[in-house]
Amino acid sequence: MTDAVPPLDLDLRVVRYFLAVADHANFGRAAAAVHVGQPSLSRQIRGLERQLGVRLFHRTPQGARLSEAGEAFAPKARILLRAAAEAAAAARKTAGPDGISIGYTAGLTVTGATRELRRRHRDATVRTMYLGWRRPAEALLDHQVDAVVARLPFPADGLRVTRLYEEERVVIVPRNHRLAGRPFAHLADIADEPLQWVPGLDPDCNAFWRLEPRPDGRPAPTGPVMNTLDDTWEFVASGDTLAVATRSHVNATRTDLALIPLRGVAPSRVVLATRAEDSALVADFRRCARAHLTA
Repeated sequence: MTDAVPPLDLDLRVVRYFLAVADHANFGRAAAAVHVGQPSLSRQIRGLERQLGVRLFHRTPQGARLSEAGEAFAPKARILLRAAAEAAAAARKTAGPDGISIGYTAGLTVTGATRELRRRHRDATVRTMYLGWRRPAEALLDHQVDAVVARLPFPADGLRVTRLYEEERVVIVPRNHRLAGRPFAHLADIADEPLQWVPGLDPDCNAFWRLEPRPDGRPAPTGPVMNTLDDTWEFVASGDTLAVATRSHVNATRTDLALIPLRGVAPSRVVLATRAEDSALVADFRRCARAHLTA
């Protein structure tokens, strides 16, 4: 008869820190994303490695790369956090008045739809959460939010997606750039220019905004890493990179930037995403979004 293996008590907060480092491939950027100091984050990850008895990352001056053990642990860690979120959501459903949490990503607003939903359901709790560049599908599947207004592309398996409107993509350049003042531009006009790169962004989404793959198969030249939209506009205004976005991404006060419509590329599609199962409140928010969230 063999001895029973003692249970392994994992701290979910540290598991979330691990996934932040895995997504950002950099301890500094991960620490900023989860709002802790980098030394504290490093200590927590080393503690997790000691607890598991394996090295989860290969640390280099350039960042952090998952080890073989880390690659094996990451998908199970995501399942673990998702299960914990689902358990909490199931418990919350049994208590109190109806409520809904609505997420929205960078450059989008949901005010018109949430105002109307509050008018229709005065006893309901309507919360909003700015997701920035976080992955909308994960926020939904982890039960951080009940609905997300976001831009495609993102993985939508198991989600219900409702299209709301489209916006043309533009290339954003400094006011003194050779393209500034043109009525439009083509991909060939910026083929050799660096474009923004966002750590932790879904790969398909990063490719969409970096206009990849290119017709000749080359990747876009990579500009500085962008952690926030404000970072992006500072780097563009300084001449360090160009950026592809929509007009609603850009702060109207940035008069040091020029926005040129891009011809020959698909528009950005703004959608409402929810989990497959609908509550009455989520279904009504969908109606409000269709009526009030327009280009």
